[in-house]
Amino acid sequence: METTVSTKGQIVLPAAFREEDEIQPGQVFEIERLEAGEYRIKRKAKAPNEGVVDWLLACPEKDWFAPIESESTDDLKPLL
Repeated sequence: METTVSTKGQIVLPAAFREEDEIQPGQVFEIERLEAGEYRIKRKAKAPNEGVVDWLLACPEKDWFAPIESESTDDLKPLL
């Protein structure tokens, strides 16, 4: 597959690759020069908790959490 370098020096990943690998705008890649004319591009792994804060802030209803009454685990009897 071919792509072209823009006047700004940007390289566009073909749509087929972006769709197949679920690449989204803003994702970060590393590029390594192997030798003259040969390069390797690799998507950086996401942090395990990336996006959690945004997800929590997107909660549609504030103060939705309501604690429930339950027995203490100290009072539970073991199953035999």
